[in-house]
Amino acid sequence: MLIDFVPDRNLYPFDSRWFDSSAGRVHYIDEGSGPAILFCHGVPTWSFLYRHIVRELRDRYRCIVVDYLGFGLSERPQGFGYTVAEHISVLGELIDHLRLDDFILMGHDWGGPIGLGAVTTRAGRLRGIVLGNTTFWPPEARANRVFSMLIRTPLMQRQVLERNFLVERVLLGELGRKLSAAEADHYRGVQPTPEARPGLGVIAKQIRDARPLLEQLSRDVPAVLADKPTLLVWGMRDLVYRPKAHIPRMRATFTDLEVVELPRAQQFIQEHAPDEIATAIAKRFP
Repeated sequence: MLIDFVPDRNLYPFDSRWFDSSAGRVHYIDEGSGPAILFCHGVPTWSFLYRHIVRELRDRYRCIVVDYLGFGLSERPQGFGYTVAEHISVLGELIDHLRLDDFILMGHDWGGPIGLGAVTTRAGRLRGIVLGNTTFWPPEARANRVFSMLIRTPLMQRQVLERNFLVERVLLGELGRKLSAAEADHYRGVQPTPEARPGLGVIAKQIRDARPLLEQLSRDVPAVLADKPTLLVWGMRDLVYRPKAHIPRMRATFTDLEVVELPRAQQFIQEHAPDEIATAIAKRFP
């Protein structure tokens, strides 16, 4: 299944590119020239989330933003499981297809473990890391554990698949006043029907189901990526990735770390503070 949605060029002024992975057709953008940055989105977003940052940086960097299978304009292939492990595998294929070397990875929300999972086996090709409101270990907060149990129930799975709960209530619940009607419709438009949303239903359950993978990642990241120059850009009003619970562990993991606090930003930092994030990236990785 492909998504019949055409982004507004005024909001998303990028050329679509496609990669035929082993699992399905992947949509991505590849803008600008210079040092490469691979941007990995979270849930329930897509490459549209990074539009302001790409426009700001593409005159100095090669900005690559991927839509995972099941998200954005990428295919919803039959037989694909939409698990974090499968997203990691497909992202690794794209990295190899593009022959990325000496590149920077940015991961946000689930894009953190997906991106980090793909580069732990390609650490020699990685120049640096940018992380924002994410994790690479199993969630420990009680609220996250409770949410992971609730989201698995038949009632909540119907809400996710039939009523687009993660877009309408989670994303737009936070950003509704910040986005224009057209911008909000760009998040809705790529998840138009229940049949288009299997990735949302699965990824919500991955909070618990991906625990073994996250436990492995919590060992692999310090082992192979700890010395990479790293930048944290953190929304300090995030109630999911709470700063006091996450930033200290990031500091304990990475030996060459800079932290930029975004005092007014919540979870979806790219919408709250795109200029600050772009400036921080350009300063950290000139």
